[in-house]
Amino acid sequence: MSEYYQTRYTFDKGRKRVWEAIAEHLQRFVNKDSDHVLDLGAGYCDFINNIKAQKKYAIDLNPLASQFCDKNVEFSCASIDNLIVLQDKSIDVLFASNLLEHLDDTELIAAINEFNRILKCGSRVILMQPNYRYAYKEYFDDYTHKKVFTHISLCDFFQAHGYKAINIYPKFLPFSLKSWLPKSYFLTKIYLYSPYKPFAKQMLLVFRKESW
Repeated sequence: MSEYYQTRYTFDKGRKRVWEAIAEHLQRFVNKDSDHVLDLGAGYCDFINNIKAQKKYAIDLNPLASQFCDKNVEFSCASIDNLIVLQDKSIDVLFASNLLEHLDDTELIAAINEFNRILKCGSRVILMQPNYRYAYKEYFDDYTHKKVFTHISLCDFFQAHGYKAINIYPKFLPFSLKSWLPKSYFLTKIYLYSPYKPFAKQMLLVFRKESW
């Protein structure tokens, strides 16, 4: 895990400005006064630090991720397929960025079972993922990628497990924040609201958990 942070996932202080804009863009899916929000595979905690919510949780397999959490974020070191630190039906919004492609089929099924356990009926799942349809050339430049997803296959997977797609954006962001020059809050805001998205190879999918 430490080797991955030193190569593919190195820290860049400029990412905070970009994620501030992304979190503001996604705030419409989160009730700041009542929702309990989980950032799964939180990494540098960019999303959870910037989103507004009543209660905020961050979980990552790397214990060093805790040092990036703001004081109002409750951090736990845990595996995605064993979220025992969270109670049943305790989460209103689950967010994950560039996470599910790192799981094999067995891990993916274990993860969705945990999602079904911790999420309330009517809760939301917000996923940002590289979209293989547009990122096939660089998809496996990351040596930890195990699973291929497009906006269609990922949507079908979640629908098959009791979720309804409420927003699907096949092109949302560039493949990597490393490609953003300069890293600007205002330029990111403009990009997110623009109908024209050059270099966009990541998708955004938002689901609602139905009765299961």
